[in-house]
Amino acid sequence: MGIRVLVADDHEVVRTGLASLLKGSEITIVGEATNGQEAVERADETNPDVVLMDIRMPEEDGLSALETMRQRHPDMRVVMLSTYDNPTYVARSVALGAADYVLKASPRSQLIGAIERAAAGETPAEDSVLHQVQHAMSRRRDRGDNNEVPLTNRELQVLRHVALGLSNREIGRSLGISIETVKEHVQNILRKIDASDRTQAAVWAVKKGLV
Repeated sequence: MGIRVLVADDHEVVRTGLASLLKGSEITIVGEATNGQEAVERADETNPDVVLMDIRMPEEDGLSALETMRQRHPDMRVVMLSTYDNPTYVARSVALGAADYVLKASPRSQLIGAIERAAAGETPAEDSVLHQVQHAMSRRRDRGDNNEVPLTNRELQVLRHVALGLSNREIGRSLGISIETVKEHVQNILRKIDASDRTQAAVWAVKKGLV
């Protein structure tokens, strides 16, 4: 049985290229969208197995659309497609529940593999940029396991998310904790490392090699 895919990208040449790229595979494009709002509407209409979605789109970007889709359809599998391997984009994709994150310059086999794994409910490949960032965000004490980093394992995880630019809500969703708990961890982190704000905390984390 084939995989039904919705493609959301504001550039027609990209959508056409993807259609050509996927020919001859078990993947069928059942709908297209040119912005995030359209993507949400088409997802409601077509109920695809996988949504292949660009991040930078007009009116509503792909990350906002991802959040809405996951709220409406918790089991919907969304693979983010982007020109940029921006760690913050990837981290936000992780927090919002993306199944994978694929660069537009990736070879055909990698794109198809990502779609197939997403449709099957499998985790991303180990060489996936999403897998790598997800692992970095969630890992427990390693390089931070020394006296210069007076943080608990959970505080280290929260700090890594802060350094990647995620909001308290996104951090909470990624780690499965409440916003109030995130706020408490952030305040403890700032106090322990003597930082006045999140930006200083992020700089401190980078200097310590934590991200």
